[in-house]
Amino acid sequence: MLSYKKHRYYINMPMLLRVIGYLLVIESLFMLIPCIIALIYGEDSFLDFLICAGISGACGGGMMMLKPKTKEMGKREAILLTGMTWVILSLFGMLPFLSVGTHLSVSDAFFETMSGFTTTGASVLNTLIGIPKSILAWRCVVQWVGGLGIILFTLAVVPMLNYSGGMQLFNAEVTGITHDKLRPRVSYTAKGLWGVYILLTILLIVFLSFSKMSFFDAFCHGLSTISTGGFSTSDMSIAQWNSIYLKIVMCVFMFLGGVNFSLLFNLLTGKGGNPFKNTAFKCYVVIILVCYIGFVINILIEGLAENWEYLTIDPLFQTISILSSTGITEPNFHDWGSISIALLLVMIVMGSCAGSTSGGAKVDRFVVLFKFLKNEFYKMMHPSTVTTVTINGKGTSGSVVQKTLAFLFLYVMVICIGGLAMSLMGLPLSDSFFCALSAISNTGLGTEVTGLSENYALIPDAAKWLLSLIMLIGRLEIFTILLLFTPTFWKR
Repeated sequence: MLSYKKHRYYINMPMLLRVIGYLLVIESLFMLIPCIIALIYGEDSFLDFLICAGISGACGGGMMMLKPKTKEMGKREAILLTGMTWVILSLFGMLPFLSVGTHLSVSDAFFETMSGFTTTGASVLNTLIGIPKSILAWRCVVQWVGGLGIILFTLAVVPMLNYSGGMQLFNAEVTGITHDKLRPRVSYTAKGLWGVYILLTILLIVFLSFSKMSFFDAFCHGLSTISTGGFSTSDMSIAQWNSIYLKIVMCVFMFLGGVNFSLLFNLLTGKGGNPFKNTAFKCYVVIILVCYIGFVINILIEGLAENWEYLTIDPLFQTISILSSTGITEPNFHDWGSISIALLLVMIVMGSCAGSTSGGAKVDRFVVLFKFLKNEFYKMMHPSTVTTVTINGKGTSGSVVQKTLAFLFLYVMVICIGGLAMSLMGLPLSDSFFCALSAISNTGLGTEVTGLSENYALIPDAAKWLLSLIMLIGRLEIFTILLLFTPTFWKR
């Protein structure tokens, strides 16, 4: 008799729904955080959040009661579950935006939530003045949860998944070219990464509390900064507090948010050695220094250096903010000149290190690309030479190079198709392409339609849904989502 395991062609939907049930229950618990904040500040939104948490928890609890015939999950289930999870949690996560006094439409509420979970940081809220603190907190909580990954958090707290396709889920959500486990079980790896994430979050909140911020503002900015999301509690973002200390602290933690968390884990546990032996990390630091110098030169050319802060803290803050995809801009950034705009575009595309909370195509992939091109040029002069792309002193397989090239090609194609589609919706062509680039890179910056310090409220609803999809494609690094639209995935 043919074995059940080898010839299982259907998708184990009951198991997928059961896992999503766990996720919804976890999401309902996170909703209690803004619920508590509403209670502390005496806001009427306390009951609204309690109801939203109840709805999410009840739906999740019902789905957890499902009893699949088998707990087995293969690669197909892992990919489908990852895509479904981010969409379903965004649908439930938008409930507070619909029920609490933000007056958002369904399109706006979903866009705001997806922007949060993917740590894009693009917003449709015209102003944060008058917005309940509970909603401001929820925006930042959503970014924090999405920063390291919804699935990754579940792998850390639901041991069942360690035996039910856990590694496939890990690979489907975690960013990067290759994924190395820190420990034998993937759940231990997830716990290790989240342990580092929580530690950095607590440290950041403590340091921010010593600035001019209130504890509430420090809490919210701590969540949105380490996740490289960029949501704020003020229309002026951190310019509201006008603090050099604040910028320095945020520079440090935005930088750490852009570092591979596996590298940070190994460093904290004494197994990392010299981080500058890591090729991607070394390139990440070099790129920051080069772009920082570029900003300084541009500021000098434009005659904007009014004091030492304009030549030291501001350009460094801007460099790390954009490269890490946090996306917080200086109030006068549009005056910095054409060189700064060019650097901005390069940094948005490049992003930080794989395995971090940042967006972009990742430094690691560009390292592979440049080394591959270097080898190809060398082989043109020495055809008989056998070359290989080396990363951290180790040779990479041809499949890694192929996947990297395919990723970068699809990255450009999504920007082109998304930009053209939005231009057909009535947006200026240049703005359409920039918004598509900003969305897939999870940076959240706008252009003349929204303004670098404005929001996305002005664009059509259809464009908001399209950008929400592009944000998700960028966060899950293209293949996980686009594969769902191919006949190969659904072929029996």
